Amino acid sequence: MGATNAAPSTQSKFPIPIGLIVGAIALIIVMLLPTPEGLSIAGHRMLAILTFAVIVWITETVSYEVSSLMILSLVALLVGFAPTFSVGDAGQIINNDKLYGTGGALAIALSGFSNSAWALVAGATFLAAAMTFTGLDRRIALIILNVIGTSTKRILVGVIVVTIVLSLFVPSATARVACVVPIMTGIIAAYGVEKRSRIAVGIMIMVAQATSVWNVGIQTAAAQNLLTVGFMNSILGDRVTWFDWLIAGGPWSILMSFVLFFVILKLMPPEADNIPGGKEAVAKELQALGPITGPQLRLLVITCLLLLTWATEKIVHPIDTTTSTSVGLFLLMTPGIGVMNWKDVQSRAPWGTILVFGIGISLGTALLRTGAGKFLGDWVVTSTGLDAMGPFMIFAILSAFLIIIHLGFASATALCSLFMPIMINMLHNIQAGGYTGGNLNVLGMSMLLGFVVSYGFILPINAPQNMVALGTETFNAREFAKVGIPLTIIGYVLMMILALTYWPLLGWI
Repeated sequence: MGATNAAPSTQSKFPIPIGLIVGAIALIIVMLLPTPEGLSIAGHRMLAILTFAVIVWITETVSYEVSSLMILSLVALLVGFAPTFSVGDAGQIINNDKLYGTGGALAIALSGFSNSAWALVAGATFLAAAMTFTGLDRRIALIILNVIGTSTKRILVGVIVVTIVLSLFVPSATARVACVVPIMTGIIAAYGVEKRSRIAVGIMIMVAQATSVWNVGIQTAAAQNLLTVGFMNSILGDRVTWFDWLIAGGPWSILMSFVLFFVILKLMPPEADNIPGGKEAVAKELQALGPITGPQLRLLVITCLLLLTWATEKIVHPIDTTTSTSVGLFLLMTPGIGVMNWKDVQSRAPWGTILVFGIGISLGTALLRTGAGKFLGDWVVTSTGLDAMGPFMIFAILSAFLIIIHLGFASATALCSLFMPIMINMLHNIQAGGYTGGNLNVLGMSMLLGFVVSYGFILPINAPQNMVALGTETFNAREFAKVGIPLTIIGYVLMMILALTYWPLLGWI
């Protein structure tokens, strides 16, 4: 999942961080502006809260957990003292005499925790905790590397294969990288090369970038994907299945894996292809693990059953992804057949991620219920003329916007929380407003834009898995961007090609 434990990025001489002060001032300024026509008072206040959230999340002046609690309190207080509203026969906004009340507003602020997508994220973090608790993720990675080989080119291929397999089994990008990085560090040490050598640089950048690439292709690989699914469900009343997501996004991830391999070989060519020591290092670590344990075997069986259930939803059975994951967790923690107990989960689950994810859904829900999301969507459509464009151009413009704005975010979850509900609302409003630009599949377009949220290729700070790899001190931000910029350009062009060819065949665009 997207890490949410970011600490304040800078030290300020003031008692209160500058970014927090700027966010508070912006909130007050927006609230003092006249309420725009067509927007409720509650919606106006939600726009002020949204402005505050954007500034605080971009500047990272406080942790995501703390800022989430601030947002929760602001929604409860500011919306709580705002009047409810209704829509008149002519579509006008009518502010009523009755207030939401702090209790009612707090219910909206906590609504994300009743969303099935939040339950799925919580379950996915527990599943990732089970992987690290039993060591199954490390065993899988070592077995794959041992089979593929440890020449420098084979290591790069091995990283991609490990990433693909772990993306299926470990639904947390940060956890996957945290598992693979120590293994790669050991292999680099076994080569006897400097950690700033091109071999080391290429391997570690590959670990981070391959993770982002496969966050696109597999729905349960990243929190932002599940957040997008949650917004689809709450706004559109529908969602895409795990298998549909894979069929749509998998080809892009496969092609981009080849692109990533050749880009790294071209821009970070290894000093040599065959350096002794790597094969022995992997074999030694694998041997040290001993034979597969009972808990690892049980976890492997349960996870494979989960994958099978996810992939066959609506094909073989009607059980949704969240329900099947809940059943899997029930089995994982059942005495006798499980692999861990609640205390084990408590010490390993990223509770901050779970908190921020719930608040992120709540923020989108509040924008929806107060009419702020619809207002912003209509404003964007009117300002840009998107309603007169074809589906391809709509996707091209919105995806370019997400890629650019992502440069200011250290969390794809935060980016998704702020912009995906607005974009889904906007697409829904375009279609509902007599759209004449073609056949706009709102559900499919929402999924495709969800793919773009995972673009964190340029700056290390744009994704938590990048920061984990950066912590090895094998590469710097300039080297990361050297690989990431062409990846971003090629990835965008490839999505445009798929939007013209493959995705229309699937009926998603």
